[in-house]
Amino acid sequence: MFASLMTLVRRESASKPMPVLRFLLLPLRAPLLIVLFVVSLFLGHHWAIQEAWLAEAHSISVSTFWALEMIQAVVVVVICTMPDLLLRQLSMLMASSRVLSLMVTLTLLITVGLYVLSLSLLSDVLILGSATLLARLDLSRIKVVPPPQLMAFWLAVIVMTGIWIGHDLPNLPGSISAAIRAAIVT
Repeated sequence: MFASLMTLVRRESASKPMPVLRFLLLPLRAPLLIVLFVVSLFLGHHWAIQEAWLAEAHSISVSTFWALEMIQAVVVVVICTMPDLLLRQLSMLMASSRVLSLMVTLTLLITVGLYVLSLSLLSDVLILGSATLLARLDLSRIKVVPPPQLMAFWLAVIVMTGIWIGHDLPNLPGSISAAIRAAIVT
């Protein structure tokens, strides 16, 4: 009895790799996760290069600029990861009354319109949203479909990590031009 049970356990473990190994191999099975990380790495580096100019153009401090960029990145990831849940909740709210439906629609249109008009980084939002949707599609292609909140959390972790690492990358052209200016002055 014990020997047959051990044989069954060995067959089960031989047919399915360990969960940690499957998790570590996920970027190889869904390569668009790597693309999402590289896109967020690029955005973090791009924002770090232009942070002083963008903060001055919008008359905010650099720390406020980074807080707004992080909130924006998380909102894009959540909207792109859980569109069905968000739209279901919004449509249930709007179905409750016509007045509420009109108020919600006008509020959303005005808010989104003002945001898009004042945002000079709309292309960054579209690129991040596209990369997030492609990563989500790639995960569903390999049949890895966790609950939407869990997927939103892990995709947000990937994006935040990429932005953080991208922010800390050195600005090579800026460093070279600073070195040339320092050599000319001395």
